[in-house]
Amino acid sequence: MTDEHPGSSDDTTPLSASDGDSWLPAREQSPPHQWVPPGPPPGYGPTGPGTGPGTPYAGPLDAGRPAYLPPGTQPYPVQHRPPEPTRGRVPGWLWPVVSGLALVIGVIGGVVGGAVYENLHSSATEGQVSGGLGAAGVESRAPLPQGNHSVASVARRLLPSTIQVLAQYQGKKDGATGSGFVLDRSGHFITNNHVVADAVAHDGPIEIVDQNGDKYDATVVGRSPTYDLAVLYVKSGPRLPPASLGSARVLNVGDPVVAFGSPLGLSSTVTAGIVSALNRPVTTSDTGSDSSYINAVQTDAAINPGNSGGPLVDLSGRVVGVNSAIATTGSSGSGEAGNIGVGFAIPIDQVKITADQILRTGEARYPVIGATVNTGDGSDTGARILKVTSDSPASKAGLHTGDVVTAIAGDKVADGVALIVAIRSHQPGDTVRFTIRRGGEQMTLRITLGSQVG
Repeated sequence: MTDEHPGSSDDTTPLSASDGDSWLPAREQSPPHQWVPPGPPPGYGPTGPGTGPGTPYAGPLDAGRPAYLPPGTQPYPVQHRPPEPTRGRVPGWLWPVVSGLALVIGVIGGVVGGAVYENLHSSATEGQVSGGLGAAGVESRAPLPQGNHSVASVARRLLPSTIQVLAQYQGKKDGATGSGFVLDRSGHFITNNHVVADAVAHDGPIEIVDQNGDKYDATVVGRSPTYDLAVLYVKSGPRLPPASLGSARVLNVGDPVVAFGSPLGLSSTVTAGIVSALNRPVTTSDTGSDSSYINAVQTDAAINPGNSGGPLVDLSGRVVGVNSAIATTGSSGSGEAGNIGVGFAIPIDQVKITADQILRTGEARYPVIGATVNTGDGSDTGARILKVTSDSPASKAGLHTGDVVTAIAGDKVADGVALIVAIRSHQPGDTVRFTIRRGGEQMTLRITLGSQVG
C-alpha cells in the first residue's frame, strides 16, 4: 500500500466533486602586389588600430589606401595558386538539366523529410509538447492592473478563455458537463479529471464548447486522478486567448476572487467571492473513481456541479486555482447538492507542475513515502501509520508502524488526510523533515520522497 491508499476514509467530511456538472560584406580585392597580414592581431581595426580589443584587421577598405600593419609584424605576400589545368567546356544545355534535377530532388527531399518528421512526432501521444509548459505558449503576465477592483473587467478578460466540457458519462454522450480554461497557445485546455474519467475509461467522446457555442472534439493528453486534473487537446481548434497563470502562494484570506464555469450546464457563468481559507486539506471522491487529496484554496464564490475544472481568478485577471469540489450538508453523491458557500479549488501552482509533466510525458507523477495512514479515526492528534512498505522511503528513513506523524517540514499535521495532502504539496525527490511520536518520545526523521504515476 502507498500513502494514496488510506486505511479508511469512511469518516471523512462528505464532499462531492462538482462532477461534470468544468533572430559578407562583399569580398574586397587587394590592389596588385598588396601585402596583407596573415591574421588579425587584437586591437586593430580595418584601417589601423581599432576601437577596442578583438577588432578584426581586414586589410584595405578603399583602393589606393594602404593598410596599417601592427608594429613588429611581418607581412606575407598574397599567395597565388598555380593556373588551373585547362578543362573541357561544359555544354550549355547541361546547366538547365542539372538545375531542374536539383529542384526535383529538393522537392522530394522536403516531402520525405516532412513525412519522417510527422511520423516521429506522431509516435508520441497527440498533444504532447517535449518542452512542456515553457514551449507551449503559456501566459503569466497579469492582463489587468494590480489595483483593479472591477469584477466586470475580470469577466471581460477571462470569459473568452473559459470553456465548457461535455463528456460521455454512463453511456450518455454529454452526460458529464464540466468546465475548463485555455492553458496555452498550442491547443491545450485544463479541466478536472473527474469530468472526463468515465469517458476515458469507456473510450467515449469529449467535446469543448467555446464562448460562442462552437463545439470541438477533444482528446486527453494525460490526467492525474491524484490531483484531479486533466489536460485536453484540440487539434486545429479555435484560436482562443490563453488564461494568464498566477500563483496561489500570494493569496491572503479575504482577497476577492472570481469563479468561472458552467454550473448546472449554464455556460459562461461568473460568480464572485473571497478567499475563505488557504491550505485546506480536502479529499474529494466520486462514485467509481479514485479519491483525490488537495491542499485547497477555499472560497465562498458560488460553485455548483458543472463548475468543475473552471478557473478561480484574482482581480488582476490571473488564474489562482481550478474549481474542483464543494462541501455538502450530508450527501456525497455528485449532482445531489448545490452551493452552500464552501467551495474548493486546486492551487494553480500544483496545476502548473502537473500540466508540465503531462505535456512532456503524457503522465503525471506524485510523491510517496511508502506507508499506509489512518484517515478514518480522528482519535489521534496526528496521523497514525498503519503499515510501512519494506524497502520504501519511509522504511529506509526509520519510520515504523504505529508511529504518529505530528508535523511535516515544521507544519502541524492534524490527521491522516492532512498528512497525505502535506506530502503531495511537495515534489518527488524532495527530502522532507517528519516529526513523529513513538510511544512517549518525539523524534525527527528525514524522508526523501519517492515517486509514483497517478
